[in-house]
Amino acid sequence: MSPESIPSRRRDFLRGALTTGTAAAAAAAIAAAAPPAHAVGATAAFPFEGEHQAGVYLPAKPQAASTFAVFALTATDKAGLKALLQAVTDRVRILTAGGTPTPAGSGAPPADSGVLGPAMPSDGLTVTVGLGHGAFDSRFGLASMKPQGLGPLRIFPDDVADPAWLGGDVLLQICANSPDTVHHALRDITRHTRAWIQPQWQINGFVSPPRPSGTPRNLFGYKDGIANPSEPDGLVWITPGSGQPEWAVGGTFIVVRLIRMLVEFWDRVSVNEQNTMIGRRRDSGAPLDGSLERDTPQYAKDPNGVVIPLAAHIRLANPRTPASDGTRLLRRGYNYVLGQDPTGNQNVGLIFACYQANIQKQFEAVQERLAGEPMTDYIQAFGGQYFIGLPGVTGNGFLGAGLFS
Repeated sequence: MSPESIPSRRRDFLRGALTTGTAAAAAAAIAAAAPPAHAVGATAAFPFEGEHQAGVYLPAKPQAASTFAVFALTATDKAGLKALLQAVTDRVRILTAGGTPTPAGSGAPPADSGVLGPAMPSDGLTVTVGLGHGAFDSRFGLASMKPQGLGPLRIFPDDVADPAWLGGDVLLQICANSPDTVHHALRDITRHTRAWIQPQWQINGFVSPPRPSGTPRNLFGYKDGIANPSEPDGLVWITPGSGQPEWAVGGTFIVVRLIRMLVEFWDRVSVNEQNTMIGRRRDSGAPLDGSLERDTPQYAKDPNGVVIPLAAHIRLANPRTPASDGTRLLRRGYNYVLGQDPTGNQNVGLIFACYQANIQKQFEAVQERLAGEPMTDYIQAFGGQYFIGLPGVTGNGFLGAGLFS
């Protein structure tokens, strides 16, 4: 049977499957595993302090293991929110530095879980903290400081939204070389912040080692994240004069978007057709008009889409025109595995995280171009949230301190 003959059946079947599989997926999310460390050295440490949060651009090659843990605020006033951000800052500063925990004293509960042994390795740990629009509601008196464009995740026509995986007030994006380091950090931070937040949803991800080289692959078998803007491009960080609140300068808008990949149906499609939908060769990652993964597609030489179709994913996402240049964004993709859904299909996919100075002009503009692309028969976006990634910390400050100045 050709792929073209089954899209309506495919969509109807999996829309139902996604809904009925929520409980099983949520239970499996906590247990999702990651492969061994490979992206950065096992003893690597990234500085916590700086103008920006380190986990956005560092490391250049994402760590092997991650979790995106999203919480609802139970703090009831501005003082509670401030205490939360101070506590998170204190713990992240300690965890990213590594070292031996301070003994708690005789008869007291242990100061550390011991998951990483008597001394905590840095292990490439980064923790990126964001706030959702709920942090700017009437509870905290911060409505006038809410960043422009920060709201709930926009649901696009091809999405299949699942309320169990939507929303949230606080994001902890925790990444490290090893899954136990990620678990340890999350466990430590939540231990010290239970008075102000409660878990809402969590999904664990991993980055595969390069196979055989170059950019890691997603669960469709394609190299994912080949083209990203460099830090000086002015596309990621919120800058003075951008129209955003002064306190947000140095931060970034984070979009977390959960995308199920319908691998059973994808595996029935020929590699040639897969390449045509993506716009790249599966084996090498090269654009269809190139030979190496880092080659730049030459769309101007192919205006009618003879080589790289006009509806190819990479061409829609980044047409490489002057008009689309400002819509580029920094993205980090993490594979996830949530076991099987009740129908016996693999519940797997992509944690799509992107970082930009303007959600509407960048992420949403890209998604509007992608509406109706051929790939929509093989993917289902079902959850996520928009966050403001807080500016970095210097001196004795804490994350989000500008909100309380």
